[in-house]
Amino acid sequence: TLDDKNSPLGSYADQQSDDFKRLHGRCSEGLFPIYFDFDQAGVRPDMVPVVTRDAEYIKSHPGSRVVIEGNTDDRGTNEYNMALGERRALNVQKYLSTLGIDARNMQTLSYGEERPLFTGQDENAYSGNRRVDLIAK
Repeated sequence: TLDDKNSPLGSYADQQSDDFKRLHGRCSEGLFPIYFDFDQAGVRPDMVPVVTRDAEYIKSHPGSRVVIEGNTDDRGTNEYNMALGERRALNVQKYLSTLGIDARNMQTLSYGEERPLFTGQDENAYSGNRRVDLIAK
């Protein structure tokens, strides 16, 4: 599996303000996280412009590969959250494909609840951990 040292932001993101972390997640520079509702894997309507912007950025860097990392909050079993993170990553991959990104240049990965970016047991922390990060390779 990938770890923080392989991510361009990696542990650097963990050390930033909550506002920075919410804007960038653990995404590579130029890419932005997609957030999800509780127990949902569908791309929210308010996230469509973000996915579109990510697709345009990926298109502007031909030949780049993207790892789509699904994350969840820590409610639910580990097994359930791994599956939910995978569904989130797959849905973002499908959406990016409809926007012209070649599926062969994308890989999905689920971390489930294993890599929280926000600590705490409140909705602010939960909502910040329910996301997909995009990592350019």
